[in-house]
Amino acid sequence: MSIKENIAQVRENIAAACAQAGRSVEEITLVGASKMNDAAACREAIAAGIDVLGENRVQEMTQKLSENAYEGAPLHFIGHLQRNKVKQVVGKVDLIQSVGSLELLSEIEKVAAKLDLVQDILLEVNIGNEEAKSGFAPADIFAAAETALSHPHVRVRGLMTIPPFDADRDTNMQYFREVQALYVDINTKLFHNELKCLSMGMSGDYMDAILCGATMVRVGTAIFGARNYNL
Repeated sequence: MSIKENIAQVRENIAAACAQAGRSVEEITLVGASKMNDAAACREAIAAGIDVLGENRVQEMTQKLSENAYEGAPLHFIGHLQRNKVKQVVGKVDLIQSVGSLELLSEIEKVAAKLDLVQDILLEVNIGNEEAKSGFAPADIFAAAETALSHPHVRVRGLMTIPPFDADRDTNMQYFREVQALYVDINTKLFHNELKCLSMGMSGDYMDAILCGATMVRVGTAIFGARNYNL
């Protein structure tokens, strides 16, 4: 199937999940996770009506920016961001979805201040408390949001999470519900209910994420096909 056909299928699945949850499809932003796909594939996804493109790797994103791969769609950075690469991302993307430490938050603030701009971000929740994964522990997300509010060149738009890859479906959905509860809590208490982004769910579980309140899903292989990690 073509990228266009795959996007159409994903849209159908999103509509089905929304119908089951009693939600509107207009609430859901579809991010095409275009890691390891070339500029031509990105342009094909944009032509097919993808809402957003999301990149995981700074070097790959920079290369594709030079090729005008994202023209016509917003660009998000959705992968792990190292502090020494923040300068290559701030101001180049509409949203950094993966801010998972106070050190990274501070570096983004510093770079954004130098550029005299405000960078939109999501705070990443390490919902499974995995040692090898970045992100704020659930118990720390409220304090992290408070810290972000003190940074004038950073604007929190919501939360993002990636549950443990080996979680079964019921556990996965429980993780999604827990992050949705955290989102509602900080939105109500700190952000006057102005947050709009709850980024949860990927190719294998985006429908479940929508059932649990996601407003943004990051879909890669279901749109672009299986990635060749041997390249």
